[in-house]
Amino acid sequence: MSDRDEKPAVLFLCVHNAGRSQMALGFFRHLAGDRAVAWSGGSEPGHEVNPSSVAAMAERGIDITGEFPKPWTDGMVRAADVVVTMGCGDTCPVFPGKRYLDWALDDPAGKSVADVRPVRDEIERRVRDLLAELGVC
Repeated sequence: MSDRDEKPAVLFLCVHNAGRSQMALGFFRHLAGDRAVAWSGGSEPGHEVNPSSVAAMAERGIDITGEFPKPWTDGMVRAADVVVTMGCGDTCPVFPGKRYLDWALDDPAGKSVADVRPVRDEIERRVRDLLAELGVC
């Protein structure tokens, strides 16, 4: 565990930090509240959060419109107890001693809201499982 008041910390990573990692962050923050800490980042951040991802999350009552794609930093990786990668392959950072989870999920880029819903639902399931494993929810 880290030194953040013993709260577990998770970093969600994907290439553009515009879809999967933003939805995972939204679910994590919504479900964990102040009992855990999370960030998201990308290896090649996009220009905006995927509009279909924003709409799909809004259907669940989670507003991610205030988020924006950003790069991951070494500090974020070092501070995380768990690093969740989603499709970034060799561009995702690997630090010895970190716990990594690789979530193979379809990229919502260019997809309709209807096509993003199954990805959103799978992300929610995995975030809930992770929070249970971390003893948060």
